[in-house]
Amino acid sequence: MSLLQSLKPGGKHGLSSKESRDPIGYAVAALNRLAQTDLLDRIGLRKPAEQAVFTATRNGFKTVTTASRTFARAGRKDAPGTRATATRTEGVFDLTPTDDEQMLLDVVTEFADEVVRPAAAEADDACAAPEALLKASLEIGLPILGVPEALGGVTEERSAMAGTLVAEALAKADMGLAVAALAPGSVATALGLWGTDAQQQTYLPAFTGDDVPAAALALTEPTVLFDVLSPATTAVRQGDSYVLNGVKSLVPRGDRAELFVVGAALDGKPVLFLVESSTPGLQVEADPAMGVRAASLTRLTLTDVTVPADAVLGATDGTTYAECVRLSRLAWCALAVGTGQAVLDYVTPYVKEREAFGEPIAHRQSVAFMVANIAIELQAMRLLTYKAAGRAAAGKDFSREVALARKLCADKGMQIGLDGVQLLGGHGFVKEHPVERWYRDLRAIGIMEGAVIV
Repeated sequence: MSLLQSLKPGGKHGLSSKESRDPIGYAVAALNRLAQTDLLDRIGLRKPAEQAVFTATRNGFKTVTTASRTFARAGRKDAPGTRATATRTEGVFDLTPTDDEQMLLDVVTEFADEVVRPAAAEADDACAAPEALLKASLEIGLPILGVPEALGGVTEERSAMAGTLVAEALAKADMGLAVAALAPGSVATALGLWGTDAQQQTYLPAFTGDDVPAAALALTEPTVLFDVLSPATTAVRQGDSYVLNGVKSLVPRGDRAELFVVGAALDGKPVLFLVESSTPGLQVEADPAMGVRAASLTRLTLTDVTVPADAVLGATDGTTYAECVRLSRLAWCALAVGTGQAVLDYVTPYVKEREAFGEPIAHRQSVAFMVANIAIELQAMRLLTYKAAGRAAAGKDFSREVALARKLCADKGMQIGLDGVQLLGGHGFVKEHPVERWYRDLRAIGIMEGAVIV
């Protein structure tokens, strides 16, 4: 019997009001809610996704953005909102998860194993995450994991380490579905970190309720040698408003998103803007890529999009934007570690069971060394990523650490994907085995910017 099946409901979501404010209590509540539904039965995911197939791979699509809900404007305040950051134990580099982080990791790991992994192949083919899976991600609280309790989230203090562990666990099941599930929570986290009181009061209630909107970070652009810190998308001040023009690419679930965080250059500095999908001048079209296909990647075109002055998220001197990029790169490193671990876990038993010339191919030095190299590089990727996450969680400067982690994860992550395909020989080239999908996904690490943050 699984942990999900063994839990019994009780009280409100199985917890008292006091327990529901506790992170561990929340995790158990999430499991209770998931266990009480018929979700896991429905998500044998042997049937086609309930969601209409994303037709980008055949004909593509182009449309205005999805009709947005009406976000009730709160009173304007210029002061930033709560920016809680977790404080970890002594030591600048502690890899031991806290009790709360471990409980959260257990919940997400079981969700990844039982729900995400079985859905991965069909989601990749359809270029869309199953609607039932996305609803399940809401039930375990993924959109508010990075939001502090004071703003309606889970924990008293936000922890980049917890976000890193969650991203890794989900990506071990499937990177594309991980991005699809984490995208709305990344916008909520950004609001919790850098939003004013008015912005938080306007938007965060939607993320902490039952009807969570799709939302996405839009930083990447379809530009040769694109530098994320120098976006070509522009913002021009006109009276009490800003006018945005430009194109954003590889935006997850953009056809469904009701709120975007868009990066644009304002007076030569990169700045984040909140843009509701109902704003005139927005257009979204399919932007299918080689990998991360289950995230329903789209291209967002902004033509004279006018937003109010209070749509600026964070500072206008480029510091908020740079911090967002660093947290995003940390998330992508965690995704690379998770997918790399999936490759290692798959090829290790394969080379021991696959025989050639009367013996397992693992007996060949070239094969054994290749598997060993995957394990070595993967551990190096994990250590650098955790170190960067640990410093971020402690509120310390982690720019150097995340730069090193991203460089290693981009280079070695792609190499791990390639070696995985090589180790399977002809089987690495066919969809019967998932390694070809992981290879395609790992190619995204050096390209994708934004989309998710921890």
